[in-house]
Amino acid sequence: MGEKSGNPYDMDGPAFDADRYLQKLLKECSLKQIMDTEAGIVRQTQTLHSDMQTLVYENYNKFISATDTIRKMKTEMNLLETEMNLLMVNMESITDFSERITDTLQGTRSQLTRLSGKHQLLKKLQFLSSLPSKLKTLIEEENYQQAVQEYSHAQKVLQQYGQQPSFQGIQDDCVKILDELKGRLKSDFRQTGKPAQSLTEIGELLLQLGEQPSTLAKEMLECASKRLHEQIVMLQDQTDRDMIEFIDLGIEGFLKDLTLVISSYNDMFLTRHLEQEADNFEQIARLDLNEFVNRNVDEYLALVQDRAELEIGHGDSQIILRGLDRLHRRMTAMKTLSRSLEMTRSGLDIIVNAAQQLCLAHMKSLKDHLTDSLSSVRLALVSSATVTTANGGLRELISNLYVSTIEKVKGLMQDLLIFLQPEWSFNLKGDPKGVQCIEGIRENLLVAFLHHFCATVTSYGSVSSAAPPTLLLVLSKVCLEMERAGVHTLTSLVDELYNLDSERSATLVHESELCTEMRDSAQQLLDSYVRQQGLNLSQMLRKSVETRDWLNCLEPRSVRAVMKRVVEEMSAIDLVLGQLYDGSVHGAGARTAASSDSSRKTHFSIAASKQSQQYRSTWSTYTPSQLDSSFVSNIQRLFSEKIELFAPVEFSKVSIITGIIKLCLKTLLECVRLRTFSRYGLQQIQVDAHYLQMNLWRFVNDENLIHVLLDEILGSAVLRCLEPILMEPNAVEIICERN
Repeated sequence: MGEKSGNPYDMDGPAFDADRYLQKLLKECSLKQIMDTEAGIVRQTQTLHSDMQTLVYENYNKFISATDTIRKMKTEMNLLETEMNLLMVNMESITDFSERITDTLQGTRSQLTRLSGKHQLLKKLQFLSSLPSKLKTLIEEENYQQAVQEYSHAQKVLQQYGQQPSFQGIQDDCVKILDELKGRLKSDFRQTGKPAQSLTEIGELLLQLGEQPSTLAKEMLECASKRLHEQIVMLQDQTDRDMIEFIDLGIEGFLKDLTLVISSYNDMFLTRHLEQEADNFEQIARLDLNEFVNRNVDEYLALVQDRAELEIGHGDSQIILRGLDRLHRRMTAMKTLSRSLEMTRSGLDIIVNAAQQLCLAHMKSLKDHLTDSLSSVRLALVSSATVTTANGGLRELISNLYVSTIEKVKGLMQDLLIFLQPEWSFNLKGDPKGVQCIEGIRENLLVAFLHHFCATVTSYGSVSSAAPPTLLLVLSKVCLEMERAGVHTLTSLVDELYNLDSERSATLVHESELCTEMRDSAQQLLDSYVRQQGLNLSQMLRKSVETRDWLNCLEPRSVRAVMKRVVEEMSAIDLVLGQLYDGSVHGAGARTAASSDSSRKTHFSIAASKQSQQYRSTWSTYTPSQLDSSFVSNIQRLFSEKIELFAPVEFSKVSIITGIIKLCLKTLLECVRLRTFSRYGLQQIQVDAHYLQMNLWRFVNDENLIHVLLDEILGSAVLRCLEPILMEPNAVEIICERN
């Protein structure tokens, strides 16, 4: 800092040397730089002169202003001094006058006090003498409150001096007038239709007039109940208003009057000490108030609940909930205002009931949607069965039914989220009733619908149902899709939307239970499909056996038409099942491939191979003269594997067709056992059996099953034949190949 202030080349410093600065500038700078420096110094000098002139001018103005201010202050101080002197003179004069007045009135002060008291007493006497007429005038003008106030002012004097003859008449007149007033007030108090504010005012006046509080309290609640009932009746007629307007009318009418009655009742009977009543009066009065409030609130909430139930599912849920939210806010405020009240119901009960009603409405919507969807599927199957079968339309029907059901449930579950919006004053998750309601949404809507879905589709598989067999296949496949993915999708969505933990809950239905129910339904439908298809084919076979005269048959030249029809029907069933199931058996391996010769070689050929010796017919080599037929049949059954006709069908094409074939062949077997055959009748059965063996082996996973059943059929025919002679195997093959 010292170096800077002592620098001779610093123009702003005190040690600046102009000569040295000029010499340095001439040595170090060019002519142009010197001229630029000169111009800069000139500009700075001019700026400095301008700033100095401005500063001098501003200071001059301030100096003039300060001079004027000092001169003005001097003038005002002179005026202030003059006024202070005048004030001192006035105060001395006032003090002198006060002392004179005090000396003058010293002797008459007690007399003035006595006269003033007599004046006040005369005014009271004048008031008492005019009180009866004044009370009558006020009562005639229906200014009851002013009349009671006037009497209350004079009541102490009348009670104190009422025994004196001069006041006895006044008191008697006032008592008669007040009895008349009390009668009018009681009549008005009991009058129907009085608003709560009027009841409160009349009740206060009656209490001031000495009415018994216990009697008045009961009458007040009775009269208020009539008024509130009128509000309820008025609200019942407001059917043309929406929910928000309806709730607003109830708040401004019913709830406002109810709140006023509660507040007035508390002020008149509960918070005030009433000496003329018993010690338990407050407890009894509080119980009466609670009973009154709960009775009327229940009646009002029942009306609101009925109105909400009418609009739930038909009106806008947002408007309905907005109205119920306003009701909940007002009910909460009422409960906060009167903490001593024990209200059994609240606005939350209506909201929970509204959620339950909306669940019921959505449940009905889901049921209707399912019914319509099933009707559409059934109509599509009946009206375009050929197109559906040929073009793979069954998968499309299954997909449409599955997707529409899932999306419908999702949409309705999303719609119920409106009850959990944060904008509402109520919080269902924060209340035990609300938690039960949320869990009820899952159980009463989703789970209940899935149960209904299973019960509905399963009903199509009942014995009395007339549903087409293909519909049973479609519904069975839909149940499998629901079990595979649909149930998990829906339960996961609901648990996520409503923040539920169904995995750990002991009350919520677990996903695995629903999946098991879906699979059981699919199994029942599939079993019903097998039973129905087997029954249809069995009816044809039974009629073909029962309507034919087997004792007068001609020598067989062809396969009977019913056998061809059975094979055609099995082919059609195989084509339909091919769209929905592959050829493998789930859990049981693939269908065994039969040799190419098995369809050509007669099932009853004598020259069968050794490895299939156990399955060829003994009736082709033995005649009754050689071996007892029943003995041979019994031996064969001992060594053959037992065939379960009604075993559960697996979800595969081969297993389904195998079940149908077993039912058909078993029916044919039982029908054959009930008939008697001639030689040619037996040979016709032989031809039919071989034709079935040639064509049915490719539909089953084990052709030995076909062999065993057909062997039993032919064996039973032999046992029932009068002349058991079989046709040559070559002739049988020729007939079957020709057909």
